[in-house]
Amino acid sequence: MSNVAVRVEGLGKMYRIGGKQERYRTLRDTLTDAFAAPFKRAGSLLRGQAYGAAGLKEEIWALKDVSFEVKHGEVVGIIGRNGAGKSTLLKILSRITEPTEGYADVYGRVGSLLEVGTGFHPELTGRENIYLNGAILGMSREEIDRKFDEIVAFAEIERFIDTPVKHYSSGMGLRLGFAVAAHLEPEILVVDEVLAVGDAQFQKKCLGKMSEVAGEGRTVLFVSHNMGAIGRLCQRTMLLDAGHVGVIGSTDQVVSHYLMHGASSEGERKWNQGIADRGVKDIKIFAVRIKDAKSRRAASLDMREPFQVEVEYEVLQLLHSCGLGIILTTGDGITVLQSFDVDADPSFESRADGHYVSACTIPGNLLSPGAYTLSVFIGIKGVRTLAWLEDIISFHVEATDHNPLERFRKRPMGVISPVLEWAQVRQPH
Repeated sequence: MSNVAVRVEGLGKMYRIGGKQERYRTLRDTLTDAFAAPFKRAGSLLRGQAYGAAGLKEEIWALKDVSFEVKHGEVVGIIGRNGAGKSTLLKILSRITEPTEGYADVYGRVGSLLEVGTGFHPELTGRENIYLNGAILGMSREEIDRKFDEIVAFAEIERFIDTPVKHYSSGMGLRLGFAVAAHLEPEILVVDEVLAVGDAQFQKKCLGKMSEVAGEGRTVLFVSHNMGAIGRLCQRTMLLDAGHVGVIGSTDQVVSHYLMHGASSEGERKWNQGIADRGVKDIKIFAVRIKDAKSRRAASLDMREPFQVEVEYEVLQLLHSCGLGIILTTGDGITVLQSFDVDADPSFESRADGHYVSACTIPGNLLSPGAYTLSVFIGIKGVRTLAWLEDIISFHVEATDHNPLERFRKRPMGVISPVLEWAQVRQPH
């Protein structure tokens, strides 16, 4: 028996967008249009238009030439930017939509959680929806009876189990939807952004359940923008980019590639005309730089030495309650730190018009060796964003061999690796 759970070959999905929505047509409409067509064609040509041009529809490929295999018992992450085709792929695998070309073979019973409350009927109670979803997944009533109490306990909705689902909050619907999909023992569990809604306790519970499902030898396909969750749960990850497979491989390598993709690795990003969020007329960013301890632009830094993040920008009119911040993220998506200039000096909140260079110093012996990305944010507190440059620069922090004690720090545990103050007193006998 083959060990393959999912086999996808040359998969493509095309949608047509634009054009006018066709209404229901009677025989009279068809005859009238046929009679009027020559006159409409002549009028379009006289106006210099191609007849029917206004009704043309644009074709877009949500997926194109996608091929991969997933083995039984694997937990595979699927990542990519919004619009990359992740949800379309899961809908094809769940048999919700059909591909335009290629094929997807799924060997086993599939349980899908693609949206909050997928497959729920709002007029039915939670109890009735559990049995409805179970039947949709191909479960017998005996199987659902056996798992029913466990599902309700996991979802934490015992008091509301006989209440119509239309009265549930989005969090309650999510908990029940995930509980049904995860507990009814599908051989392949397909999950799309289940961690986007819900509190931290429930998110932790979901991750634990998916780990348990994987430990039982079942297959999990997990779409998420939470790189930390992808890293903890998935052995392999696939990156989708504009409908194509970008990279497939170990999760660490693929996530690192995804976070670094599009970020400058030269230690600097420049915009000659300036850049800001769309429609913002208050400020322009001209450059973001990383400088080493000798004030040189650098993308590779000695872990023992401090470095600076510089942001060059222009304020076009007086700003109040304004803050500039940076966010450092590891190559696997963990946020290391966030810092705003107004935390150090509240007087920075008011900025007169003019050209500025703001610099933040990161001390030496703080970051562990590895890859990092830098994001920059400028905004009016609690009101609006003026500029948001996500993962704009990538850089590496390197371990050094100058100190013989560095051998203890080659593979430090943790995101940061500070040299802390210690004391030692030798006690008398």
